[in-house]
Amino acid sequence: MNVLVINCGSSSLKYQLFDMTNESVLAKGLVERIGLEGAKLSHRPAKKDKYEVETEIPNHEKAIELVLKALVDSEHGVIDSMEKINAIGHRVVHGGEDFSGSVFIDEKVMKALNDNISLAPLHNPPNIMGIEACKKLMPNVPQVGVFDTAFHQTIPKHAFLYGIPYEYYQKYKIRKYGFHGTSHKYVAQRAAAMLRTPLEKLKLITCHLGNGASICAVEGGKSVETSMGFTPLEGLMMGTRSGDIDPAIVSYLMEKEGWSMEEATDFFNKRCGVLGISGVSSDFRDIESAADEGNERAQLALERFAHMVKKYIGSYVAIMNGVDAIVFTAGLGENSAEMRYEICKSLTYLGLEIDRDKNFTRGVEADVSTDDSKVRVLVIPTNEELMIARDTYDIVTKL
Repeated sequence: MNVLVINCGSSSLKYQLFDMTNESVLAKGLVERIGLEGAKLSHRPAKKDKYEVETEIPNHEKAIELVLKALVDSEHGVIDSMEKINAIGHRVVHGGEDFSGSVFIDEKVMKALNDNISLAPLHNPPNIMGIEACKKLMPNVPQVGVFDTAFHQTIPKHAFLYGIPYEYYQKYKIRKYGFHGTSHKYVAQRAAAMLRTPLEKLKLITCHLGNGASICAVEGGKSVETSMGFTPLEGLMMGTRSGDIDPAIVSYLMEKEGWSMEEATDFFNKRCGVLGISGVSSDFRDIESAADEGNERAQLALERFAHMVKKYIGSYVAIMNGVDAIVFTAGLGENSAEMRYEICKSLTYLGLEIDRDKNFTRGVEADVSTDDSKVRVLVIPTNEELMIARDTYDIVTKL
């Protein structure tokens, strides 16, 4: 079975085509600047040269048309007809409280996705556009929705509620939802395989550290706490997001700067985080380089980020009453030996010992703890697309 995985953003579309007989990637690519000038498709077929085309791409339907055309192209394609696409898996950011797992997309599911737009006004609409475009272009191909929030639906009520009147949870569903769930689920499963221990018997803390960053406490294979909240703005300081702050700062700055609500929302999402503190960049690679050159604010941004990660790890150890392994994933987590060491050197109270030589690794699965460390430290590259393909395959084969 071939599964096409699609991840629609407001002006972009990422895709991968999997052969699920061996979970190999037949092709992957990116459509950029949908609805804007300079729109482009970058197509990377396995064992063939990269193919790029710049053309007018007014909407997501046209973007998907280009993707399908590239996949079946006689020179750049990897399949000989669209009939070879047996299922489509969509990344959907927000499922609200409606979905605790991936689902076959039908009219009831589409209604729920539309009902949840208010919870993710920037993300759910393009996700929905991608689904509708695929339905129009490939009406007989089954589609599956895989939700960023679904993995966190096992978080207990006392952990996901906020300290506001309960009626607002009932009226508006204001609660912690968490995100990056597909990534946390994938690396937790890989950690169990690396440790040769059933996932149900493990206590894990998975750290998805990148421009967007979140931490998850996984006990017995289930998410029991996570750092992102009602929106991805809560939790760790990130590339451009402030993360946890005193909520009174919002109204204080709005008054002092004369901001509208829209301007304040833009500020805390796009102008804060390590960009705001460092004044250098939202890219951790740039910040690490600047810190190495003696930039004090860049060094401060890295120290602040590591401090917040350690604070969350400590609280999750308390919540689970222990931890068997700490997992690092995503761009920074997978590639920065310096950040991993900075975080782990303060966790020796757990009996955790990181091996400096083993830790000097990038982008590959590795156990970077010492042989006698009581808590394992794992580096696991995430693969959200494969997780989506697996869920899609499992659901479609049971229809």
